[in-house]
Amino acid sequence: MSEHVPAEAALEPRLIIETGIDRRVAEIIEPVIVELGFKLVRVRIMNQNGMTLQVMAERLDGTMNVEDCETLSMAISPVLDVEDPIDKEYHLEVSSPGIDRPMVRASDFTRWQGNLLKCETSILVGGRKRFRGTIAEVGANDFVLERDQVAAGEDPRVTIPFTALAEAKLILTDELIRDALRADKLAKAQAANQNDEADQDDDADQNDGSGEDQ
Repeated sequence: MSEHVPAEAALEPRLIIETGIDRRVAEIIEPVIVELGFKLVRVRIMNQNGMTLQVMAERLDGTMNVEDCETLSMAISPVLDVEDPIDKEYHLEVSSPGIDRPMVRASDFTRWQGNLLKCETSILVGGRKRFRGTIAEVGANDFVLERDQVAAGEDPRVTIPFTALAEAKLILTDELIRDALRADKLAKAQAANQNDEADQDDDADQNDGSGEDQ
């Protein structure tokens, strides 16, 4: 799995977007989410607890904790109250994408290359629309899936254009869990280093300004 997170990730468009009311909600809240330093992953309205508006989001480094969810929830709620895109009462649920996450950006495939994926396409690719396999290669416009279930004579490798994707999701495996834990540990270490550097810069600024003219 690649540990690199592109700097332009916040501006990277999603390959898979919502339709109907879900899409309208996404259009309303995504600018708020981006402004706070997060990426929108998915919006989905579900008939759960009456009605639930589920918003999946994450930081640019792929992390997302409980405090982040609360921050986004408090920022999103007033905007939704003003725009009022849903004509029924609903419960707002802000969450992380989870380990077996939806894959919605090209960088997701690069980040989780080598892991098991299931996906569905909107058009026939190699005579089928549903696939399951390991992300073997990732290009600018497509990715190669090494299928784990093939019939005799079939090529196990299939190239799927990003534009053909209708849905994609990682499959939970021990390897994926290890990769996710390693990525989370790295992101936390990088954040701690950045905080330490910021504190050192603040101390240096204070020391520079602490002298008095004699």
